[in-house]
Amino acid sequence: MKYLSMDVFTTFDKGWALVTSGTLEDFNTMTISWGGCGTLWGKPVATVYIKPIRYTHEYLEKNDYFTVSFLPLDFREDLFTLGTESGRDGDKVAKTSLTPVSIGGNGESVGFQQAAATLLCRKIYRQELDVSAMPEDVVDQFYLNEAPHTMYVGEVIDVIG
Repeated sequence: MKYLSMDVFTTFDKGWALVTSGTLEDFNTMTISWGGCGTLWGKPVATVYIKPIRYTHEYLEKNDYFTVSFLPLDFREDLFTLGTESGRDGDKVAKTSLTPVSIGGNGESVGFQQAAATLLCRKIYRQELDVSAMPEDVVDQFYLNEAPHTMYVGEVIDVIG
């Protein structure tokens, strides 16, 4: 596996990424700004957080793999579209300049041709965040009207790009 060099403290927050799950025939993607990369149980991992109300959440629940794709800043408008529109309402990817591609030897998931780097992840852990364990100001800011995010941890099994 290749090594990925990035500033783990700003890549998600400032650069954003796409999390995608499903196959080329049936997938959904969304823009994320919460996530990270590190090591867990002796494995390289990527962690992403998705609210249950998001359509992509359904795909991460039913699939064993997901990708995290990092795109050049030139694609910021596309990332905005994919983060604000729902795949439930139609083909939001068609409204962008991005080209979906099959990722993995057996088509485990989907990435994008324009990505500077894509992490292929095998889901190894998931858990709903517990609001009772959060600071009150965080609950007030993010979870007063919606269920908390689900945390997904994926073993990074390949780095493409």
